[in-house]
Amino acid sequence: MAPDFAANVLTAIVYAVLGIVMYVVAFVVIDKLTPGELWHDLLRERNTALAILMAGLAIGLSIIIAAAIH
Repeated sequence: MAPDFAANVLTAIVYAVLGIVMYVVAFVVIDKLTPGELWHDLLRERNTALAILMAGLAIGLSIIIAAAIH
């Protein structure tokens, strides 16, 4: 039972890291495709509409990545 548990934990960690890397790459690509600087507008300008848009984008990307990995 212990080898199965260790293998499952290792697999979960690998998939979690893979999902995070895929999300960061997707965010960077979207940042490059959109005009302006997303981080500047989000953090310095406190653009609420952009923050809501990025939150929706984060949820959508997360669902797509989870489905692809699953």
